[in-house]
Amino acid sequence: MIIKKFQGNTEKEAMLLARDELGKEAIVTNVKVIKPKGLARLFKKPTYEITAALDETPPKTELSRRESIKAMFKDNKDILLDDRLDAGKTSDAAASESPTETAKQLEQRISNIATLLEQQIASSKKDNAPVEKEKSEPAEEKDDRNNACLNLIREQLLANEVDEKYISQLITEIEPTLNKDSSVENILSGIYQKIVLKLGKTEVMGVTSGKARFVFFIGPTGVGKTTTIAKLASKLKLDKKLNVALLTADTYRIAAVDQLKTYAEILDVPLKVVYSDTELKDAYEEMKNYDIVMIDTAGRSHRDKQQREDIEKLINSIPEEQRDIFLVLSITTKYKDLIRITEAYSEITKYRLIFTKLDETDTLGNIFNVKLLTGAPLSYATFGQKVPNDISRLDAQMISKQLLGGGE
Repeated sequence: MIIKKFQGNTEKEAMLLARDELGKEAIVTNVKVIKPKGLARLFKKPTYEITAALDETPPKTELSRRESIKAMFKDNKDILLDDRLDAGKTSDAAASESPTETAKQLEQRISNIATLLEQQIASSKKDNAPVEKEKSEPAEEKDDRNNACLNLIREQLLANEVDEKYISQLITEIEPTLNKDSSVENILSGIYQKIVLKLGKTEVMGVTSGKARFVFFIGPTGVGKTTTIAKLASKLKLDKKLNVALLTADTYRIAAVDQLKTYAEILDVPLKVVYSDTELKDAYEEMKNYDIVMIDTAGRSHRDKQQREDIEKLINSIPEEQRDIFLVLSITTKYKDLIRITEAYSEITKYRLIFTKLDETDTLGNIFNVKLLTGAPLSYATFGQKVPNDISRLDAQMISKQLLGGGE
């Protein structure tokens, strides 16, 4: 992990320096205003210092260059460089982001988790240590402490249904960075930051100036595609004041067409039903003056090759530069099934990930699993049936805290 500080006359200038050196994948972990001291404060303007991190595991010979993860973790705001610099260029055309906790709240939450781990480690040592052996070598004690903490973190992640191979990957990456005197908070913060970085930048719907975006929603039956479309369409129409149209190719379920028709009437937006890729091409000509055209597709079996080909034809009927694809998955689906589903859709197209039904489970491991499995960007999460409220942008901080036992 590379951690560096950059200074500039403005916050944007400092962030540009960070992006130029570390790239777009870097994450800003702290923003600090440096005010001149003494008489200088009367003549000089304040400068800005940002701390940025990049997940790049260096060779062991460079481990001495790593800075304190604990120091980096202070005031973590999980701000992605692109989100700050590109604000206003592309409409965040969708649900409002879930509220981000203040730095003090976040730090306190992690501190609470660290305290709990400390207590569990101490209790474990007390129960297992022989009575006559009250002292041990400091180095051995510290090694035992690190291992005990990592084992507890492993158990917590397993309880959240994170795949064991990804847990091993996290621990393997963090172990070389630990010192003999690493605190529990230091270890926990390092794992937390690794998870945030691996979850990566959230990508939501954007609007291309002068061109309609045709947005496909694909995925298995029963995951809530139609309701998700209604939620996003409401946000776009009512909050963003965009010119929205709805289109459905889900002609296998009459109820799906009727449901979307009801939403279209409430929102006062057009709805068109298509039965083939040829009809979708015609609809493209009719609707290319809208800002966003949201397309509901039938929930097809990932095992059926013909059905997958039908979806692929629909998608390819829209020019690539004007289309977005969101794969909608239920968080409650078994991970083994999610593997097969995502692999089947990956054969068709690239996509972003939407997870539904977060209100029906306490474990979020599948979000982390599928993200690492597919490499696809995370996008939205839904957590109820209310339209348009029960949807938000996926929050990497929230997911990381939940996985480590620091839930809401």
